[in-house]
Amino acid sequence: MKVIYDWLKDYVGEEMPSVEKLDELFTFHAFEIDGIEKAGNNNVIDVKVLPDRASDCLSHRGVARELATLIGRPLVKDPLRETISLSPVTEQIKVTIENEENCRRFGAALVTSVAIKESPEWLKERLTALGQRSINNVVDATNYVMLALGQPLHAYDATKFQQTGGVWHFGVRMSRDGEEVTTLSNETYTLGNNVQLITNASTDAPLGIAGVKGGKSAEIDGSTTAIILEAANFNPQVTRRGAQALRLQTDASKRFENNLSPELVPYALKECVEIILAIAGGNCEGYVDVYPNPIRNVPVAVTLSHMNALLGITLTPEIVEDIFTRLGFSYEKNGEGWQVTAPCERMDICIAEDLIAEVGRVYGYEHVAAILPEKRSITEYNALHYYSEKIRECLVAEGFSEVLTSSFSKKDEIELLNALASDKRYLRSTLLKNIEDTLDRNMPNAELLGLSHMQVFEIGTVFEKNAEGNDVTEHSALALGVRTKQTGYSPKDDVRLLEVIGRVEALLGCSLPVTKMQGVYECNLSSLIVSLPLPITYTPYIRNENILFKPYSMYPFMSRDIALWTPEGTKAEDIESLIRTHAGELLLRLSLFDTFSKDGRTSHAFRIIFQSYVKTLTDTEVNERMQVIGDAAVGLGWEVR
Repeated sequence: MKVIYDWLKDYVGEEMPSVEKLDELFTFHAFEIDGIEKAGNNNVIDVKVLPDRASDCLSHRGVARELATLIGRPLVKDPLRETISLSPVTEQIKVTIENEENCRRFGAALVTSVAIKESPEWLKERLTALGQRSINNVVDATNYVMLALGQPLHAYDATKFQQTGGVWHFGVRMSRDGEEVTTLSNETYTLGNNVQLITNASTDAPLGIAGVKGGKSAEIDGSTTAIILEAANFNPQVTRRGAQALRLQTDASKRFENNLSPELVPYALKECVEIILAIAGGNCEGYVDVYPNPIRNVPVAVTLSHMNALLGITLTPEIVEDIFTRLGFSYEKNGEGWQVTAPCERMDICIAEDLIAEVGRVYGYEHVAAILPEKRSITEYNALHYYSEKIRECLVAEGFSEVLTSSFSKKDEIELLNALASDKRYLRSTLLKNIEDTLDRNMPNAELLGLSHMQVFEIGTVFEKNAEGNDVTEHSALALGVRTKQTGYSPKDDVRLLEVIGRVEALLGCSLPVTKMQGVYECNLSSLIVSLPLPITYTPYIRNENILFKPYSMYPFMSRDIALWTPEGTKAEDIESLIRTHAGELLLRLSLFDTFSKDGRTSHAFRIIFQSYVKTLTDTEVNERMQVIGDAAVGLGWEVR
């Protein structure tokens, strides 16, 4: 959430700390600051508001209220603590809500005789500093109020909104399969039945996507003279599902997804009307406010002993009550504790631990002393983790490499409602395909890795439908794969697999189910472990401090073979030393793959792998290195075969 320093100052007053002090206060007591930048004449602060505070702090007033708490002073201007009345009431607007849990409140105001034009400079400057594009004075006013108070609003051209009997009739309902809506950005969406809409109830035509984006049909333009302002409160889950289904996230949807208080509606509506009357002229003909099931924050009980025990500090009742007051929480003393009620916008305060966290951060976590936990013996070990580690150690000792592959697949049994990508629409029901793909992708790099064959394994979760087909179950699986030749499967692969499976069976003391194999094997590890004894000891992993890691090259490698006739008795190490000396910095790997003797001479054949860390090698460069190696060998009286 980007906020403007001077805008915060409008709420906090002249006691506003400096930008640097503000950064320190927020970092240690509330939010991380992702950055501070200059935009024109404005200092813009990027505040990282986490989800638990998004219901009240995705706004300038919310951030300012937080700052006032930390400096221990009340806001000089607080719109949410003013007495509010949406009057006069107009009979020209009617609202019908299909599901009152999905749309918890719907407010609207009719403003006539407005003049659509450019916004004043002060308004354009603030919006521009926050990355918002100025559109016109009415639309800018709705965006301004959203950034000020956190409540999204939308403005409709009343003349484009068909009336019935002189009444504008709003409807709020769920979409129907195949229904279409065109948004303000001229994008047309075909809907399922999971998106909430605002409609013209007289014609049942969509006016916009509730809580996400307005529609094109009643767009404000230069000819608009009468507008209807809408401020509503929508169910966070319904809003998020709809936005996700359409892949359409907006400033409005981000706020509604985080459970805005319905109490914001009248404050935002009133403030927006006042701004529009000031910058666009006109008359407010009246308001309508439909709030069928008012939501109020309920008192939360907390005790001092619970608070001190959880925080690990000793607070007095006076300190706690002072912090409650600074936070704007009302409270009643109740024995050694309190019944505390958070202000309407703090929808995140639900349990005692929420209150304790608030007191702790405002007081300062730097006061919490570090205490070493009491050492306790472990009485129970996780069998899956224990046996998985044993299997890993066994397979790594056998030369296998562990891989971690995606849990999503292009085609399988269980389809995701909201896929991450077109080739990741399903949950995997087996590891076999992933192991095969890993072998196919990595076998061409066997030489680069210094391997004669590829051996990989994975321990991962797979998903399947239950017997009734109405639910999803999951289990851990073990999969192995071996590839001994470049061209694909070889019967030698199964020979090696059976050998390794035997090693795992000996380790576990049980038989593994062996099915038909084609270089890959998989078993249900979860069901296998159930039959094994519960572990009673655990040997922790000891890190090998001698292991060094370095980055790999992003460029392709090139391989060459060289065979040299040398006098019998010449050591392979001497030949290797010569090759390393003359191959230079491009030499990545060198391996002896053949030796034989004849007529008093011995032939040594080496595979040489070249690779650069800075570019793609050419045949010319590699051949030049090979020529240098050959010339050096000939100079010693050896013969290049």
